[in-house]
Amino acid sequence: LENAKIMIANTPMDTDKVKIFGSRVRVESTAKIAEIEEAEKAKMKEKVGKILSHKPTCFINRQLIYNYPEQLFAQAGVMAIEHADFEGVERLALVLGGDIVSTFDQPDKIKLGHCDLIEEVIIGEDKLIRFSGVALGEACTIVLRGATQQILDEAERSLHDALCVLTQTVKETRTVFGGGCSEMLMANEVQKLALQTPGKEADAIESFARALRMIPTTLADNGGYDSAELVAQLRAAHASGEKTKGLDMEKGTVGDVAALGIT
Repeated sequence: LENAKIMIANTPMDTDKVKIFGSRVRVESTAKIAEIEEAEKAKMKEKVGKILSHKPTCFINRQLIYNYPEQLFAQAGVMAIEHADFEGVERLALVLGGDIVSTFDQPDKIKLGHCDLIEEVIIGEDKLIRFSGVALGEACTIVLRGATQQILDEAERSLHDALCVLTQTVKETRTVFGGGCSEMLMANEVQKLALQTPGKEADAIESFARALRMIPTTLADNGGYDSAELVAQLRAAHASGEKTKGLDMEKGTVGDVAALGIT
C-alpha cells in the first residue's frame, strides 16, 4: 500500500456477534437472538462508517477486528490490521505522526498518520509488516539474526550498551578521555593525596589509586598486550606532564587520545 493515510485506534471491533460466554440473554425464540445480532451488526456498521468518514487507507487497531467489520473495510478498499502490539502501536503513532483514537465522532480533531509504503516482509519464518518512508525518524525497528540464542542474546546486550551510551551522550555532551587516560589522571591525584595523608587512611587512599590503575591494566589485558609494560609507560607519561596520553589499542602503544579521538 503506497502513500498510506493511517488511522491508529484502540477500540473494540468484535461486537457484531453475541458473546455467549460474556453475556446472559433470555429470549423466547432463536429469532430474538437473530434480532439482537442484527442490532449489533447495525451498531458496528455505523461505527465503521464513522471510521471511513475520516478517509483512511489503512486502519490499525490494538484490539481484535471481527469478520463483519473487516468485510466492510475490504469493501471500502481500506486495509485493516488487528491486534497490533500494545507498545509497538505507541511507537508507530510517534513515527507516523498520528494520534491513537478511540472515538470517531469529530474528524476535525483526529490526526491521521502517513507513510510512503506499507508492505509485508518475511524474515526467517516470521511475517512482519514494515512501514517505510515515515515523516518522523523518532523510532525504528532493528532486527537481530543469529545461528543460536546465545549469539542473539550477546548481540542484544551489545546493542543495548551502545544505545545506552548514545542516550547518555545526547543528554550530557561533555565527555572524558578514554584509553585509561582519565583513570590514570585520577589515580595520580589520589596517590598524591595518599602521600600527604598521615595514619592508616593513607593505605585506603593508596588502594583506591591502585584500583583506578587497574582500568588501563584490564584494557591492555583484554587487547592481548603486555599490561605491565603499557601501564608503566602510561604512568611515566602522565608523571612527565603528558595529561592526554592513553592506550592506543589498535597499535598496542601509548598514544595521544585527544588526537586519536578516544573518549
